[in-house]
Amino acid sequence: MSAFRSCRRRFLLAASVAALALAAPPAFAADLVVSAAASLTNAFKSLAESFERAHPGTHVVLNFGASDVLMQQIVKGAPADVFASADQEAMNKAEAEKVIAPASRRNFAANQVVLIVPADSKLGISKLQDLTRPEVKRIAYGNPASVPVGRYTRGALETAGLWDAVAAKGVPAQNVRQSLDYVARGEVEAGFVFATDAAVMPDKVKVAVQVPSQTPVTYPIAVTSQTRQQKEATQFVDYVASPEGQAILSRFGFHKP
Repeated sequence: MSAFRSCRRRFLLAASVAALALAAPPAFAADLVVSAAASLTNAFKSLAESFERAHPGTHVVLNFGASDVLMQQIVKGAPADVFASADQEAMNKAEAEKVIAPASRRNFAANQVVLIVPADSKLGISKLQDLTRPEVKRIAYGNPASVPVGRYTRGALETAGLWDAVAAKGVPAQNVRQSLDYVARGEVEAGFVFATDAAVMPDKVKVAVQVPSQTPVTYPIAVTSQTRQQKEATQFVDYVASPEGQAILSRFGFHKP
């Protein structure tokens, strides 16, 4: 009988342990969804890895695209805890739609618009006016309706009186990285991107012109109003603006705002 009771006690103990294990919440890290402008792709991948090392309980899920497209996704209910835009206009729209917490908004980086050409280009393009030459047949730039680099580009070309001539040869891109790819593959004679994008493919593209911008190229970031990860989202925004985060951004060519 004693052997039976001992066996029964072991069985009940094992059953109790199993029940406790089933009742305990899974030890999964919190997923923090960060929607960021395409030009931030390389920098934010590195920054997210560094943030995760500093906050081991949080896993950062990155979603890259054109700033306006990301903003519309958030407006329509797509999950996002943090939004980082490549210009103020997209963030202004997000604020007007009440999908970000205005008090959390801050500028965290600055950039420069450049005109690039394929690395093996022999056209000798050295100024914006060269884009009107007949041998320049296709020019890539972000769609100004939804892509910040496209808005900066249009503003610079309008100031120079060249927008209509360039638009006639234009190959609008869905985001800045698509413009970069068009030039890198030699599908266009030139294209407008950010300086940090050009630096991603130094063997395939070269900078022909530093494009003057009437509006400073600054990047804002904010916590979304729908986040359920308020603490983690705030920590991420703070990390981006911290000396550690700024050092990472600097390595990828971004400047302080």
